[in-house]
Amino acid sequence: MSFNKSKKEEMILTLYGLIDNWENEVIEFKEAEKDYDRDKIGRYFSALSNEANLRGLQYGWLVFGVNNKERKIVGTGYRNSKGLDTLKHEIGAGMTGGMSFIDIYEIFPVVDGVEKRVVMFQIPAAVTAIPTGWHNQEYARDGESLVPLSEEKRERIRRQVRLDWSKRFIPNATMEHLDKAAISIAREKYKQKMDDLHISAEVDKMSDEEFLERRKLVINGRVTNAAMLLLGNSAYDYLFESVPEASWRIYDSKEMVKDYEIYKIPFITLGDRILKNIRNLTYRYMPDQMTLFPMETKQYDTWVLRELLNNCIAHSDYSLGGRIYVNEFEDKLILTNPGSFIPEGIEPILNPGYTSPFYRNQLLAEAMVMFKMIDTETTGIRRVFHIQRERFFPLPDYDITSKERVEVTIYGKEINEKFTYLLHDNDNLNLVTVYLLDQVQKGKQVSKEAAAHLRKHKLVEGRVNNLYLSAPLAKTEEDRVQYIKNKAFDDKYYQDMVVNYLRKFEKANRAAVRDLLIDKFPDTLSPKQKERKVLTLLTALKRNGIITTDSENKRIANWILTDNGEND
Repeated sequence: MSFNKSKKEEMILTLYGLIDNWENEVIEFKEAEKDYDRDKIGRYFSALSNEANLRGLQYGWLVFGVNNKERKIVGTGYRNSKGLDTLKHEIGAGMTGGMSFIDIYEIFPVVDGVEKRVVMFQIPAAVTAIPTGWHNQEYARDGESLVPLSEEKRERIRRQVRLDWSKRFIPNATMEHLDKAAISIAREKYKQKMDDLHISAEVDKMSDEEFLERRKLVINGRVTNAAMLLLGNSAYDYLFESVPEASWRIYDSKEMVKDYEIYKIPFITLGDRILKNIRNLTYRYMPDQMTLFPMETKQYDTWVLRELLNNCIAHSDYSLGGRIYVNEFEDKLILTNPGSFIPEGIEPILNPGYTSPFYRNQLLAEAMVMFKMIDTETTGIRRVFHIQRERFFPLPDYDITSKERVEVTIYGKEINEKFTYLLHDNDNLNLVTVYLLDQVQKGKQVSKEAAAHLRKHKLVEGRVNNLYLSAPLAKTEEDRVQYIKNKAFDDKYYQDMVVNYLRKFEKANRAAVRDLLIDKFPDTLSPKQKERKVLTLLTALKRNGIITTDSENKRIANWILTDNGEND
């Protein structure tokens, strides 16, 4: 698998470090001269994953191309021609919870003047309280032997309490390693959140350390992961076990990377920094099949982008390593973050009253709410769906099939104009129904019950396995005429009619102007409102110096053009 030169050099140093510490039961070396049995790889994955968990480590290593007895680099031909890309999927298919390698590194250290191929498999520690099994069998290490997981080790894993990564302290980190400008932003955001003069005055009197102590981000001078992630100085990011990073990449029409940027801590400003790079062009579309004028909007709602990006920050599994990615395409954005999707599905979140069973980074999420970065609990995702629905845009797509990352796609244009029309004509649909309708427009399968529900509302047609959106109800000629009569033109249209009349006939009394305009106004206005609108239009023309009267006697006065009106 490909990675850059500096990473290759880093992994070669890591390899030598592993060789020097070979006694560790979370490292296994194999020559794998030509090939290696996949079932054995799965069993070693299970064993190394469980042992890493029991030792409080983030991962273990299976290394091909190193002699196990002499710890000598000999090289390997394992999948030299077949490639390694498909192995992650093959292993994940048989592993507990779909777990697979964090990464697979192919490196070429030089031994006695000759390059030797080495493959390093980085294996994640077992999830808290859940032993890792291969095809429902759990394994462990006993010295250098591969053995079934003992009942004692199994119970030690199962009794574990789920720990909050964001609440853990960073060894050797102090207030001096935080960014003062970031702390200042946090203080201001907190005051805005609380919106209380008394609290603001209290905050202003606090030192930075007192403020962070009150927010539980710093305790007795000890800095938490949450504090360092949001407010840390990037010069000291090496204090993390695994350095948090984010990356923005923009792709051309052929989906080739045109440009990119990598971002470090402090993450409290990450949203602002990334949003500066994202193109947010004006998009024009017809929300209704009968409209005369297109609707104009930005491709992406700024609040939506901030919420989704900050959700990536709040819910990433930082123990896995990896980056948050914002990938920008011509018509959509794809955001990814390391870690699994805790709710196990999207539909439950769309129902009012849903609450998550737990939060991966509880302290971090609480701090981000305090600093106005995310909405409370799960209401943010629901609001994102509401905003897209109100814009008549496709809803976000969540890919939660992987246990190692979450991917969300936000669309910057319509996919199917029928979907747009159906939302416009059915503004009383609840969010779950709109979600199901969105699934159909994207060609995704829905259940028989969901299909029946959509048919009941006359939103879809076809068989369950081949549903398609219903055409919006056809408008009769009478409907179309009434639509135009109900459609209001802007004031300049009516004012131009008055000016053109005066240019041709030189003058007009109020009754003539009334007759000119009154039947042009939309039928939605009452007779009294139409009379008032005539007066409003004439007053505006007079105020702008375009028309005036030829007499001060209102009974006999006519409207005429001024010199400005003649030359306009």
